[in-house]
Amino acid sequence: MSNIFNLVYNELLKIFIRKSTWVLYGFLTLIIIASGFFAYFAGNERTANYTDEGWQEELQQENAEIGANAEQDVFMLGFNLERMSENNYYLENDLQPVSYGAGQFVADASFMISIVSLLTVIIAGGIVANEFRWGTIKLLLIRPYSRAMILFAKYVGVLSFAIITLLYVTVLGWVVGLIFFGFDGFNPQVIILENGSHRYESVVLALLTDYGYGLVSLIMMATLAFMISSVFRNSTLAISISIIILLSGSTITLILSRYEWSKYLLFANLNLRQYEEGGRVAIEGMTLPFSITVLAVYYVVFIVLAWWVFGRRDVAGD
Repeated sequence: MSNIFNLVYNELLKIFIRKSTWVLYGFLTLIIIASGFFAYFAGNERTANYTDEGWQEELQQENAEIGANAEQDVFMLGFNLERMSENNYYLENDLQPVSYGAGQFVADASFMISIVSLLTVIIAGGIVANEFRWGTIKLLLIRPYSRAMILFAKYVGVLSFAIITLLYVTVLGWVVGLIFFGFDGFNPQVIILENGSHRYESVVLALLTDYGYGLVSLIMMATLAFMISSVFRNSTLAISISIIILLSGSTITLILSRYEWSKYLLFANLNLRQYEEGGRVAIEGMTLPFSITVLAVYYVVFIVLAWWVFGRRDVAGD
């Protein structure tokens, strides 16, 4: 057991020792800090404190002001419309809004799971192919470990990188939120917009929900990139195909949705949120058990193909 831990540790070390990895982390840091600036300065209405007795009137007045200025402030139109919808939710459910705090900022920044997925695909697409490109694959395979164990360590290293990066953006989100908006409790209630409707829940539950759905897509795309990297030894091909599916999958699904066979495509089943209440199923006839089954089949195929090809490959000429 200690052997596999050592191998995974070595893979993580190789990932984090590269300058490119720290450039990616710098990119993540800038996005979160920029999001904090935007939420604080451009959306400073959300930091307002509402009085206990007159909060309904204050929300109504805020909506009236947003509506009056909508045509003048086109850049903020989308943000303001969302703000009005949020205010209406408070009014309809007789919920007094709390001031915008660190917890709400972290919940709003859960979109970072998509960016973490993108970076994980980049790592997964090169972790095997680069060994061949750099000529280090022979040195790796002469070690007293089986090829299956070496490939497993690389795969676990990729997923570990994803988890570490996700923890980093979450902690950084809390820090940035505390700096800009202050402390609002360890598990504050936050408002979430999903499928065109709002819900009120704890920030921990909101993050677990968002990250849970996001990890499905992350793992599938990382596994696809890992498989292509192992089979074709081409990091560019692995990264390109995976990123295209990750970024354009929903559009491709929409275009092909009129065909019955399209529901068996990988990208048609990646978004499990479509089965939530109020969600719109991408293709008629699809269900949650169906999508889980399709994803499981793709996952097994990717894993088996990667291990089979890597285990049989002759590296004598590499």
